[in-house]
Amino acid sequence: MLFVIIGRDSAEAQALRPKLRPAHIAHLEVFHRAGRVKLSGPLTDGAGSLFVIEAADLADAKRVADADPYVRGGVFAGVEIHPFMQVFPPPEPGKSS
Repeated sequence: MLFVIIGRDSAEAQALRPKLRPAHIAHLEVFHRAGRVKLSGPLTDGAGSLFVIEAADLADAKRVADADPYVRGGVFAGVEIHPFMQVFPPPEPGKSS
């Protein structure tokens, strides 16, 4: 299943992000190599970041989010996780949506 994870920036995000970014990227890289990160990046209005990941279920998606250094280190004040269904572009045959 696909899940959208939205991390909302904390008041300290601007100061903490540069220190925690290498660990955050390393965390995502593990899931990227496993084919689980579909896309990720910052919201350009400064509100936070968005990730689309593949996870077995909501609990698995929550474990991925909770282990992120941005969550553990206080860059994000809060995280929303929502199940997501890709409609367009159509997912490749045999891929989750």
